[in-house]
Amino acid sequence: MRHLLTLWELTAAEIERVFAISRDLKAKLQQGLREPLLAGRVAGLLFEKPSLRTRVSFETGLAHLGGSSLFLGADVGWGQRESISDFTQVLSQYVDVIVCRAKTHRRVEELAQHSRCPVVNGLTDLAHPCQALADLFTLHEVVGDLQGKRLAYVGDANNVARSLLVACAKLGVRFAIASPPGYQFDPVFAARVEKELPGASLLQTRDPAVAVREADAVYTDVWASMGQEAEKAIRSKAFASYQVNEALLKQAPPEARFLHCLPARRGEEVTDAVIDGPQSIVIQQAANRLHVQKGLLVWLLTEA
Repeated sequence: MRHLLTLWELTAAEIERVFAISRDLKAKLQQGLREPLLAGRVAGLLFEKPSLRTRVSFETGLAHLGGSSLFLGADVGWGQRESISDFTQVLSQYVDVIVCRAKTHRRVEELAQHSRCPVVNGLTDLAHPCQALADLFTLHEVVGDLQGKRLAYVGDANNVARSLLVACAKLGVRFAIASPPGYQFDPVFAARVEKELPGASLLQTRDPAVAVREADAVYTDVWASMGQEAEKAIRSKAFASYQVNEALLKQAPPEARFLHCLPARRGEEVTDAVIDGPQSIVIQQAANRLHVQKGLLVWLLTEA
């Protein structure tokens, strides 16, 4: 039994296998085929935070594959009415996989510790592996072979950025990040990347123009994520010169594509002209959450 809490847990070959399954399922869906590869399987969606893409793509994906899902909110009493151990052991005997969107990463680690079925991280403060997988799947669709390509990330070195860096390192993608002081990768994480992923190509800079100069894709995210609302004013000031706008995008190669994990705060981290412009592939990127998560579920429940 395997869990997916972060992308540290997957090898490059396993990521490629998930992508291969995803490509096959996407192609068949476009032909109107929905193979019941997970007939009778049930996913428990245990969410502490709001969601559009993660929740709907997992629910829809299970339905396409012949399975079903249960949305589990605060009413199930996770960590309130009974011990984490009791809750998780019982829940994991009812369902075949648990997808968890939690306020802290420790919460999904506790689930995995006690669960009798696979646990998938649907977003925590530390990592967003499903998003990063869909991002690189999308980039491959658009630019082809990922080896040697460069992904430039402009903004906070947050959960999405951490997952992207690990995925890029494993798939041979060069990663550049432009962040203001105090919002770059923490030294412990950077040291782990250097130690465990010696082939990683990481450029950290304070200058967005430097980061995007050789980019095949330019990526950004909100400056204040869920749970950081109290920091919004401070972060808005710190990131004021890190907006991805037409002027910055012109510093990148003309064929560079624009990515955003959504939801976007238009007029803050990105302008309408960029996110709605011809270089933007954010809708394709969001759509691929469905296909890649289907591939992930099939791999976890039938091959891993």
